[in-house]
Amino acid sequence: MRAAHRLLAGLLAAGALVTAGCAHSVDPIERLGRRAARQVTPGADTPAAAARKRWGLTGPLARAPEPPAHRFSAAYVVDHVPTHDKVVFLAVDEGAARDPRFVRITGELKLPVSLFPAEGRPDLPTLSYEGQRAEICGQRRSRLFHPPHGAYNADTLRAAADCGVRALVLGREFREYAQGERLRPGDIVRADASATAPLLRRIQEQGYAVARLEDYI
Repeated sequence: MRAAHRLLAGLLAAGALVTAGCAHSVDPIERLGRRAARQVTPGADTPAAAARKRWGLTGPLARAPEPPAHRFSAAYVVDHVPTHDKVVFLAVDEGAARDPRFVRITGELKLPVSLFPAEGRPDLPTLSYEGQRAEICGQRRSRLFHPPHGAYNADTLRAAADCGVRALVLGREFREYAQGERLRPGDIVRADASATAPLLRRIQEQGYAVARLEDYI
């Protein structure tokens, strides 16, 4: 009987050792996963973070608020959107929009931009009403229209209305802000490819978001 007890005690002790060993074992796959996790550099750049760094931004641009439920009843000729939201709007001519730098920065940062044809277009006031109507109806890409070089007259307004244009958009040149002018809520800023990155840095420094112009007027 004593021999049987000694055998049973020995078996129980051996089982305890095996169990203890299993409790502390690590699956080889789990061990590899832990090793890989230790090799990941904390704070590694995501593609979005790398793009912001490349264009000189210190972080994400402010998120634009939800657009208004109803568009503003703006004047027919618009150089500023009447809003209290801390947003600005970017507009460029189609010529600038074909610049590879502009394509890259707007694509990487997912910027909402309004495009207006102006390159190689005549000053509308030099044309008759019929000539202006043909130009505007042929150029129009949306219900917003930017008269080439910002030039227009009474015939321009009448022709634009006949072509279904909701508003003539003028905007301000980026150079005005480069000279120290501060942004205002609702500013429509016309930029070229070389000015887009400095403009975005100015927008970020002053705490503004970039919104889509067509959502507001």
